[in-house]
Amino acid sequence: MLKHNLGYPRIGIQRELKKACEAYWSKKIDYNALFEVGKKIRDKNWKIQNKAGLDLIPCNDFSFYDHVLDMSLLLGVIPESYISIPVIHNNIDLYFSMARGFQKNGWDIKAMEMTKWFNTNYHYIVPEFDKNQKFSIFSKKIFYELEESKKILKSVKKIKPVLIGPVSYLFLGKEKEKSFHKMDLIENLVPIYIKIINEIKKKGVHWIQLDEPILVLDMSEKEKKVFKYAYKEISKFCYGINIMLTSYFDGMSENIDLLQDISVQGVHIDLVEDSNQLEKILSFFSGKSKMILSLGIIDGRNIWKNNYADSIRKIEKTIESIGENRIMIAPNCSLLHVPIDIEYENSIHMEIKNRMSFAKQKIYELNDLEKIIKGDKRILLSNSYLLEKSFFSSIFYDKKIKEKITKITNQDIQRENHFHIRQKKQKKKFHLPMFPTTTIGSFPQTREIRSLRNLFRKKKLSEEEYNEKIKSFIIDVIKKQEEIDLDVLVHGEFERTDMVEYFSEKLKGILSTENGWVQSYGSRCVKPPVIYGDVSRIDDMTVEWTCFAQSQTKKLMKGMLTGPVTILQWSFVRNDQPISHTAYQIAWAIREEVLSLEKSGIQIIQIDEPAIREGLPLKKKNWKSYFDWSIKAFRISSCGVKDETQIHTHMCYSEFNDIFQHIADLDADVITIESSRSKMELLKAFSDFYYPNEMGPGVYDIHSPRIPSVEEMFDLIKKASIKLPIENIWVNPDCGLKTRKWQEVLSSLYNMTKAAKMARLKLINSYK
Repeated sequence: MLKHNLGYPRIGIQRELKKACEAYWSKKIDYNALFEVGKKIRDKNWKIQNKAGLDLIPCNDFSFYDHVLDMSLLLGVIPESYISIPVIHNNIDLYFSMARGFQKNGWDIKAMEMTKWFNTNYHYIVPEFDKNQKFSIFSKKIFYELEESKKILKSVKKIKPVLIGPVSYLFLGKEKEKSFHKMDLIENLVPIYIKIINEIKKKGVHWIQLDEPILVLDMSEKEKKVFKYAYKEISKFCYGINIMLTSYFDGMSENIDLLQDISVQGVHIDLVEDSNQLEKILSFFSGKSKMILSLGIIDGRNIWKNNYADSIRKIEKTIESIGENRIMIAPNCSLLHVPIDIEYENSIHMEIKNRMSFAKQKIYELNDLEKIIKGDKRILLSNSYLLEKSFFSSIFYDKKIKEKITKITNQDIQRENHFHIRQKKQKKKFHLPMFPTTTIGSFPQTREIRSLRNLFRKKKLSEEEYNEKIKSFIIDVIKKQEEIDLDVLVHGEFERTDMVEYFSEKLKGILSTENGWVQSYGSRCVKPPVIYGDVSRIDDMTVEWTCFAQSQTKKLMKGMLTGPVTILQWSFVRNDQPISHTAYQIAWAIREEVLSLEKSGIQIIQIDEPAIREGLPLKKKNWKSYFDWSIKAFRISSCGVKDETQIHTHMCYSEFNDIFQHIADLDADVITIESSRSKMELLKAFSDFYYPNEMGPGVYDIHSPRIPSVEEMFDLIKKASIKLPIENIWVNPDCGLKTRKWQEVLSSLYNMTKAAKMARLKLINSYK
């Protein structure tokens, strides 16, 4: 029984990669210094996994920005607009320009589209394909890193290069024109994969991992046909090296027959997300005498210790069916989605910490499982005792909170009147112009603000001094918004480290870590909170700051909250009760805050739900149950207010066209949503579906440093006005402005308000 890993976190325990990339972008270090940081992180990761006794250790799982973008560079899938920039002289600058856009020396090229990686909070750069797309081996990164890993691991037998498989790579991309289907490119793509695999084979490598998460989806007949073709070709021309076909994030039993006529040496399945698939998978493997089955039994997306008894049952059932020599064990997916090492956490209550396991600890859990299989029952007993003990602890359970959730009624999830009635009351009350402008909430978090927060956290600054400083930032940002002439203002969120972490520190049953960093995209790292127990609101969380901000302006001030589904999705969630129960607990806590804001005179309240799409199950058969509880959770949080109080929500960086009916069911008065990178592609949904409420389709991509022009944003507003009633359109950025620099923000927002004013002049008259 071999132990292996699918991928390891690449940011560094102190976010070394983030700091190095941002230093490189600001020209504080050169590319040699940047590459040296990357090498140190890779070397350390390999040493940790080698010391843990893994039999196969991944390489090429490291990335400076995004592993899908790495594949695009490897395969030469580079849009012509980037290739043609004469001032880019090396691959790393080309790479970063694709990810972040390029605006310099008269050149102005947008960043490539970015979207969610399946149903995770990780974002990837979407490959763009032409009808006659040519593929080639453009980047040598995978080969360089393979040679590096040899020096660290000393044995080529331990090295397992990782690539996104050809079918999933095409699936993740988009056609730049409508005249072809991206899957038709498979015949051009597969020969390049064959070349890459055979080059890797020449290095003496025994195993290569091809990630095909498409196998857990509802694959179309075309996709199935393409899959069979691709792997028959790879099987035919890539002999002498073992291919591990990897699926994750759900079960693949519905697609297991696709492996019937192909020759791969191993298949990895995710038994964390779908343990029920094991029976059917084992039935298939019983007819494949040599194929190895890799069991994904350690949760690579959550931070709780493995239930050894449950894992051992799965391992023993598999041994009984196909024999121990045909089994590997591993985490269910890459450990990219969890923090690196629990030992760097010093302030978590020991009763909670003893139940937690980060990436490094999860690698060692594989060792424990192997020892148990070999007869060491003490490890199993100790694990079982730990899990059972916590079941009765008051730290994790609160009977009153559980009972409150059982008493939620239909009245609690309905606004008093229909939207068209509410809209009339709100327009009469607010007197906003057509195409009202606003932002999503946060403004730049400068080094000064982060330093201030750090001093306060270390108790080098009194609470009074800290609060006065935050107030000065709020006053300043209000003046800036008034000068720009935005219609609905925000307070800037300077007191908040992160839109979820902030609330986790104020809710009972949730904790924040010190160093639990996880990559979200590029250099953007987040610290997901840990929902360890029953959740409740202790006191006001945002009221004081919002009311102070409102007192500084005559314009409308939005109250800013994070919604229950997003808090849930962007946290590590307790795994000992149905997720819907946890969602309702959080929702009720947010509801109490909403009502407190309303009572304090705040008339517009935004409840952000950027994660509602990413939480959607990958298989459509599971969508209904998800929407049943997620929509109910949002409505619990939002439906207690009066008609005149305007509820906003925000969503970003996911595909929404197929779920707009469900988004409408949220019944928010206004939804702001990402659309600028995709050039308003989301508006296609309104050809078939009439969205009844107000909407702000984003006109400004905040994930790129480039400054959009007035004309560019006006064109996007104009596109929106063709599909949406103009009286229902808001003008806003795609997302919060926390990660941007002030110069970019002010110039972009000034252009945005000018574009909105241009729309009032040019579009209103044309639609009368």
